Amino acid sequence: MAGAQQPDTDSSREASAKQDDVPMTQPGFWQQLKARIHSELPKPHQLAEHRWLAPIAHRLTEHSLWHAKTESVARGVAIGLFWAFLLPVAQILVAAAHSVWWRANIPVAAGVTLITNPFTIGGWLWLAYQTGSLFITPDAAAPVVEGWLGTLQALGWPTVLGMALFAMGGAGLGYFGVKLFSRASLAWRMRRRALRQRTARVV
Repeated sequence: MAGAQQPDTDSSREASAKQDDVPMTQPGFWQQLKARIHSELPKPHQLAEHRWLAPIAHRLTEHSLWHAKTESVARGVAIGLFWAFLLPVAQILVAAAHSVWWRANIPVAAGVTLITNPFTIGGWLWLAYQTGSLFITPDAAAPVVEGWLGTLQALGWPTVLGMALFAMGGAGLGYFGVKLFSRASLAWRMRRRALRQRTARVV
């Protein structure tokens, strides 16, 4: 009986050896990018433990704020784009707090804010300045202002105006863009389903 079971043992060893010899496939660019973005996004417990978000910590872990639905994703994209274009720092924290109030998807809102980052902020501020300069002209002789108005003055009022325009325009386009994409995707799936049903009837 022991000799009869020996071939099965040998074959299992050979199969295991073959599996070990199979080379591991490297993840593609998009898989690596997705993993990198996912690692950069905050987790529910991390946001809840942040001292700036302590007043709303009990709401940051709600499942509905981390579950992807069309409406919540659309709101998350709008919030993320708004604060990404309006604030040069702390966008993720502000976007998370805004998502609680507007019932938006927190990870989507946080991820979209990464569109402005240390690698893109320079070009973004230049583009905001060029856009704002179309509407107002910086006054070199303006008196120096203290406080937060002085910070805005240092950025330049054309830059501030450009940031505000991009924030509002980006939020609107992001929200309706997601809604339109969702409806188009649903219509496409329904069309394919109907086509398969007609094909099945013919066959």
